[in-house]
Amino acid sequence: MIGRLSGMLIEKSPPNLVIDVQGVGYEVQAPMTTIFQLPEVGEKITLFTHLSVSENAHNLYAFHSKSDRQLFRELIKVNGVGPKLAIAILSGMTADEYVRCVHDGDTQLLVKLPGVGKKTAERLVVEMKDRLQDWGTSLPSGAASTSVSKTQATDVTREAESALIALGYKPQDAAKAISRIDDEISSSAELIRLALKNMGKG
Repeated sequence: MIGRLSGMLIEKSPPNLVIDVQGVGYEVQAPMTTIFQLPEVGEKITLFTHLSVSENAHNLYAFHSKSDRQLFRELIKVNGVGPKLAIAILSGMTADEYVRCVHDGDTQLLVKLPGVGKKTAERLVVEMKDRLQDWGTSLPSGAASTSVSKTQATDVTREAESALIALGYKPQDAAKAISRIDDEISSSAELIRLALKNMGKG
């Protein structure tokens, strides 16, 4: 079992990352709440990981903190929730927001996430209420935006749309959420963070 990776971030294409650990490049998937906190490519990072083994693949998932990894592990125990959906859930809301949904029984917010229908949302609340009774976490938001050129903005928008689609959102919904953002954004991760806030709005 690979529990932690410490090395250089050499590729960042949300939700996918590549981390160079002593010459070996590990491909991992991470929720946006983790990616929002990462430094630029070329910097050293340490992430906590979970190895998922299936008949067709071995997938490595990475998290900024042990508590995020633990929440991911609790999510995939829920009937009908696999790693991909768990990553989408942890990308669409912070750990604090998810725990609040469970404590408040707020299924309406959960069904706005890709792949989460009414029945799944109800299971996420019912099956995790006891497990998260004493849960507490706090995650900072993404960095502030800066001015960018039109070419950069196009690249950033394309990367953000691709990431949202990879998380399970429909292409038209991803484009619509991004189009609602008026500010020029220099980081695809920041654009994704703002677009995720727009998901589920009219």
